[in-house]
Amino acid sequence: MAIVLDKKGLSARLLFCVTQKEQFMIRIGIDIGGTFTDFVAWREGEDEVGLSFKLPSSPPDFDRTVCAGFDRIVDEMKPDHGETVMVMHGTTVSTNMVIERAGARLGLLTTDGFRDLMGLQRLRLKDPTGLFNDRPTPLVPRQHVFPVAGRIDAHGREIVALDEAAIADAARQAAKAGVESLAIAFINSFRNPEHERRARDIARKAAPGMDVSLSSDIWPQIGEYERALIALLNGFVKKRMSDYLTAIETHMASRHDRAHLFVTRSNGGAMSTAEARREPVHTLLSGPASGVAAASFLGRLAKIEDLLTFDMGGTSTDMSLIRDGQPTVSREAEVGDFPLSMPVTGIEAIGAGGGSVIAVRDGVLSVGPQSTQSYPGPACYGRGGTRPALTDAYLLCNYIDERHFLGGQMPLDRDAALKAMAPVADALGLSIEAAAEAAIRVATANMVAAVMPYLARLGMNPELVSMVLFGGAGGVHGPLLAAEIGVPRIVVPQTSSVFCAFGGLISTLTHDVVENVHRRPLGDGLLAASFDGLERQARSWLSEQIDAGMILETDIEHVAAMRYAGQSFDIDVVLDAAARAGDVAAAFRLFHAEHERLYAHCDPEADVEFMTLRVRIRGSLAGPKGTGRRSISTGNRNGLAPRDLRIGGALHAGASAFHRDGMAAEDAIAGPAVIEQDDATTLVPPGFVARLGLQRELIIERQA
Repeated sequence: MAIVLDKKGLSARLLFCVTQKEQFMIRIGIDIGGTFTDFVAWREGEDEVGLSFKLPSSPPDFDRTVCAGFDRIVDEMKPDHGETVMVMHGTTVSTNMVIERAGARLGLLTTDGFRDLMGLQRLRLKDPTGLFNDRPTPLVPRQHVFPVAGRIDAHGREIVALDEAAIADAARQAAKAGVESLAIAFINSFRNPEHERRARDIARKAAPGMDVSLSSDIWPQIGEYERALIALLNGFVKKRMSDYLTAIETHMASRHDRAHLFVTRSNGGAMSTAEARREPVHTLLSGPASGVAAASFLGRLAKIEDLLTFDMGGTSTDMSLIRDGQPTVSREAEVGDFPLSMPVTGIEAIGAGGGSVIAVRDGVLSVGPQSTQSYPGPACYGRGGTRPALTDAYLLCNYIDERHFLGGQMPLDRDAALKAMAPVADALGLSIEAAAEAAIRVATANMVAAVMPYLARLGMNPELVSMVLFGGAGGVHGPLLAAEIGVPRIVVPQTSSVFCAFGGLISTLTHDVVENVHRRPLGDGLLAASFDGLERQARSWLSEQIDAGMILETDIEHVAAMRYAGQSFDIDVVLDAAARAGDVAAAFRLFHAEHERLYAHCDPEADVEFMTLRVRIRGSLAGPKGTGRRSISTGNRNGLAPRDLRIGGALHAGASAFHRDGMAAEDAIAGPAVIEQDDATTLVPPGFVARLGLQRELIIERQA
């Protein structure tokens, strides 16, 4: 281990530096949700996860639960003094700060004439037919936007010199106004960052201690609004994220001197805490992206290439498409009110979570978007909650058992659920159980209304995909959605309840490097030369994250964003070896094929132009070979007592119930049925049959 001073020389950080591989490693995955925080742990040399559990989240001090879970793992796994403990942490801290607008006080240095950039945004409304919608309030108020003279043209040439005195004056004004973080975003800085870099140096000298984020450092792309917004978001969450990571690292160091913290990022990979402190904007979608990475890993093991992930927790539900074994990449993600134009794992928020409130508004039954959160939670949690939530409905419809919830560690209160649901039932003129089942159907309908357009946009038929279900409520509600939209096969990993945390065990160190090449000639070897330069940057980044001896394998992906000349949008195309080596015609053929797949037409005779080139590097680390875990169940492994299930408006009396740990490879469980395990429950709908796969995952298939 080495001590390295940061650029300011004001503090020291720890650089993970292991020069030999003689010691074994423990990997820990942690994922924070709105209701629970999930933990998994694996020791090198073992095939399966050794430990997994859930703890109630502790907002707003999420680090308390993270540290408590780490302590439990250390106490139970007892790492040796020389054993490395690598923690991969998916966090919602930065996301929540943006949603709640609870970050740093911001200032913005921009090009003269562009002061209203953040207010104008893109002149597009989310709902163009709505009479009352408005643009989001910018993160930075207009009085904290400082336009300065200086101009770079579209070719990267200076046409107006930078007004250095105005920059120093603006920095002093910002500091006097209480600005904590200054973003610098000049027009065309993606072509030439020199003005931004010079402005940073001047601002730091004029206002010592001022945090500064450069748009050209974080994401050098065309689009002045989106690029400025990324720089502002980075500064908005930087201090809180740094304090949060420091608190966790300090605690971990007090328990084990070879504990090292990494943070999962929005593209499904991970990065060092030094990188996360410098550019925390990359963590805005870190938790959900880890679940998609884990699902892709399971798909490779099960030899299933096209997967639709369904991640349902206590607060929200997310879906993502994995096509041909690769997660979908999106440049149209949103966090709170703001677009995030960086390449991230494509995730669609489609509906409610287990804590979503059930209510009757103007005579209409609704589910969400309000949530009971972790505390007090659904009424059945017995923490004083009085509003009915989806989890209460699951209990009243007997999808979950009040005695076995979380392996019996958290018994549920059926009477409290009945009392909370009673006003809803009275308003609808239904029995309490019928009202609960109606709420589940409404939630499913909301999900259908979101997922079908999502799949259509990606050119995917739901009858040709398999659904992977995870999250605390994924196995309960996911099968109902699958049955509704025609999905033929459902896969539920053994670690489904903590699957996003499991993603930390198999996550790679991943980074994207991008270059804008619009209107630049790329023939005569220039395409290959551009990719070579990006690849060198990517390899340099990887070398800064961890000692090379810890990386088992390096994978590099080459992507070009292309469009027909004059088109208003572009398409990301993964290039083959010939195109990457500079064969422009081969790249264009791949573009035509992808355009045909997405939009059912292409024009091979039309002119095609490159917009951006991107290289993604992945460094693989030691991790488990499968998604299973050692059984730690203390429950009844035999058949459980039959129960009456309400599904699809029908009552199924005496439906079967089983414990998952008691299933054998040859067992086939026909729905309707319930399969329980210590930290999750899976519903088998009518017309489906469940069996165990090679990873002890449940494979639930529709019967002809």
